[in-house]
Amino acid sequence: MYPSEPFPHFVDDFLTHLQEVAPGSASLDGVHLNDDLLEDLSRPAVEAHLRTLAGFGRRLRQIEPSHLSPREQVDHRIVGANLEARVFDLDQVRTWERSPQYYADILASSLAGQMLFAHAPEKDRGQRILSKLRQVPRFVQAARDNIKEPAGIFVKVAQDTWRGIVDLIERDLPRAFSTLDDLHLLGDLADASTEAVNAIRDYQGYLETELAPKAKASFRLGRANFEQKLKLEEGIGLDADRLLQIVLRELNEVQEQFREAAGKLGTGDPLEIWRKAKLDHPPAGTLVKTAAEQVKEVVDFLNKHNLVSMPGGDGVVTAPSPGFYRWASASMWTPGPFESRPSRAYFYLTDVDRSWNEERQQEYLRDFNYPTLWNITIHETYPGHYLYAQRLREVDSKVRKSRFFASGTSIEGWAHYCEQMVVDAGFRKGDVLIRLGQLSKALVRLARCVVAIRLHCEDLSVEQGVRIFRDEAFLEELTARREAERGTFDPMYVVYALGKQMLLKLRRDSEEELGARFSLRTFHDTLLAQGAAPFWAHRQLMLGADADAILE
Repeated sequence: MYPSEPFPHFVDDFLTHLQEVAPGSASLDGVHLNDDLLEDLSRPAVEAHLRTLAGFGRRLRQIEPSHLSPREQVDHRIVGANLEARVFDLDQVRTWERSPQYYADILASSLAGQMLFAHAPEKDRGQRILSKLRQVPRFVQAARDNIKEPAGIFVKVAQDTWRGIVDLIERDLPRAFSTLDDLHLLGDLADASTEAVNAIRDYQGYLETELAPKAKASFRLGRANFEQKLKLEEGIGLDADRLLQIVLRELNEVQEQFREAAGKLGTGDPLEIWRKAKLDHPPAGTLVKTAAEQVKEVVDFLNKHNLVSMPGGDGVVTAPSPGFYRWASASMWTPGPFESRPSRAYFYLTDVDRSWNEERQQEYLRDFNYPTLWNITIHETYPGHYLYAQRLREVDSKVRKSRFFASGTSIEGWAHYCEQMVVDAGFRKGDVLIRLGQLSKALVRLARCVVAIRLHCEDLSVEQGVRIFRDEAFLEELTARREAERGTFDPMYVVYALGKQMLLKLRRDSEEELGARFSLRTFHDTLLAQGAAPFWAHRQLMLGADADAILE
């Protein structure tokens, strides 16, 4: 038996290790000691990481939770589950051997983290980018060595992301450093960019000509792996069948609410009413401008109501999605919680591709109709992801503050919950279309749960998944296909709907316990102050008991 050690000392050691093996994630967390490095995903490095994780597991087990404070006991359990989840993913799921998308996402976020946020002088960030670019051939070679039998859909989706990275390097990178006046550094950046792009294009050719024709592996996690991921990453111990029952119940209830709201706009088929409403959308090329105006109105509403404490800071920049991230229709990029000083955050929206024909552009924009766009804006900015990220800076626990331990159901559940909470509080009161937009987004998140569970635990095909999004969540064909394909490589996109349900249950239970003393603003502020913890932890910290009763 090893002697016990102080828990904070263990957390510092473990975080330092994670920051070293995942420097891109560390940078997004606001820690910049390894900003000049790319991840080493070679097989020897992955195996060494696994051995080190096993060592940390042994050390953590020597720390007796009963000797810790109540809040440290919560953190101890979070860290333990996180350790198990990391080992499980590397050793059992083995995404690093299955998906070229895995590598593309890591590279894209690693480069973007140095380009988007001014956490260091421009020259320093340029030198870090230069170092990263010079490591791209080695990074790409690791993907080539490790991935031998991917699923065909993984190759298809990855190709889009790799093309976006080429755009990022060739187009976005020069723009990001357009004011840099160091000619020597600019020359080195140009040379390293060419070498990096050549390595990526060579890998793209390999994917297309060699891997794609023999990409016959299944994308499915399988029931056991899917359930174990949810248990370790989110503390959800229910089996897939029970989860599906809960989700289908909620889906039916929200569909009924949708039909009821649509009925207030006229008689006839509710879907036809919604289809007509979807025709009212921003023109092509104006999504960013429209959303920026929406952000201002949402902020004004929140400042006038007593729903949650509002942050200061530089606020949000609304901008077009970078090329490497156009697979996501909308996203929020915020400075890390450990940054020494706040900087701007970016709300990205993916407008139409001008190379699309008119019919395809209109189909895409129908899913950015004005009511839906309002809900996207609330989800991504205020009081959703941006506010959440601002509050994360104030959390007093490194475990519940760091993105390395963050819970997806907490982060995405909060943002999805905010869509309903703001409308319930009277935003644009009387506008039935706003409610329809909120309900339509809820249907999409519930459909994600249905599709993910059936894709990975049953034998649902991607085409059947497309039909679920189209027929049950009322999406257009193009968006429905993007959603179904995402479910193959991102099965944990169930966290949106499941997180919202867990948050609503926590709120109901808090209201029941506090009675007349319950305050919605206090509830929200307390929840945010507890950080990005899984909901079992929020329940334990707020209610003190019944921590595992997170879903019903």
